[in-house]
Amino acid sequence: MPFGDEVLKPEIGLALSGGGFRATLFHVGALRRLVELGILHRVDRISSVSGGSIVSGRLAEVWAEFAADPSVATYDRLIAKPLRAFCRLEIDAAAISRGIFSPFSTAADAVEAKYAEYLFAKTLDQMPDRPVFVFNATNMQTGRSFRFSKAYLADWRLGLIRRPKLPIARAVAASSAFPPFFSPVILKKPGRFEMVEGADLNADPAFTGTLHLADGGVYDNLGLETIWNRCETVLVSDAGAPFAVGATPERDWVRQTMRALDVATDQSRGLRKRALVADLKAKARAGGYWGIDTDIAHYGLGDAMRCDPVKTAPLATIRTRLDPFGPQEQGELINWGYALADAAVRRHAPQLVTTPVAARWPVANFALG
Repeated sequence: MPFGDEVLKPEIGLALSGGGFRATLFHVGALRRLVELGILHRVDRISSVSGGSIVSGRLAEVWAEFAADPSVATYDRLIAKPLRAFCRLEIDAAAISRGIFSPFSTAADAVEAKYAEYLFAKTLDQMPDRPVFVFNATNMQTGRSFRFSKAYLADWRLGLIRRPKLPIARAVAASSAFPPFFSPVILKKPGRFEMVEGADLNADPAFTGTLHLADGGVYDNLGLETIWNRCETVLVSDAGAPFAVGATPERDWVRQTMRALDVATDQSRGLRKRALVADLKAKARAGGYWGIDTDIAHYGLGDAMRCDPVKTAPLATIRTRLDPFGPQEQGELINWGYALADAAVRRHAPQLVTTPVAARWPVANFALG
């Protein structure tokens, strides 16, 4: 549900989906192509979930320096290289172990500490005014999206807290707190929630006094809602996995629960994706969508980058963990995000391109064609 000031505006919105380090690397490639085409520094709003929030958080951290010189060299130095280095680390197993064996911290605390050590030093109030960065989590108490931004923390059933001073690392940790391993991120005494229309739980301290937050992908794995309600032009980078069918589902409680979560997430993602694609095809909205399981030939672009399906198809099923990704995995995911973003933008949103630079593989050693 939109907040009161949310109406469609002539703005460019960018959504970065969840999907662990797989998503992080895929988006690194996609954004590199947006830099080359002269688009990224003109985006007005960036909405992200989970692995996408790792990328978005790094953008927010260094935006002032990047915007002063929005070149590929600056992007690689400030954004791509630190993120690639981070994706070589063992994050999830170490965090889970710490959460199990330490009485003083959780797995989510350990993940936040790694984010703060390697990627994010700033707080939300230090982010730029433009673009508006929104990190999406899921409020496990209300079952609704919980947004972190410079302007406010918000859940439409609770209200909003203006000008929060929380660390970016904590917002990204909440956005990527995949249940049951990394969730919940607990925010105690977050502050006083301001009343907004529809905030039926605003006066209930059981909901506003302590927040239990999980991965934003539980509610909206595309991170689409916050730009869908505001922006006339939307760009969506989707590294979410295609749903895996199986003739013999597992029968144990844990894996049945995870399977049920996968089914619910796939249905939610599918509904949002179909609505988006229908609007783009009908010209009701400008923009483009690229998904990790897309056949690049479907864009019908004669000069799309040559991509061998034997190499690209397996990329959609690479794990979504926060564990070390090797050079080939990194190179191929970055190249695939780059190639799909190139095809989607030039086919469906060519009006956004200001610098029509020829496409070249970002990681030449792992070309996909």
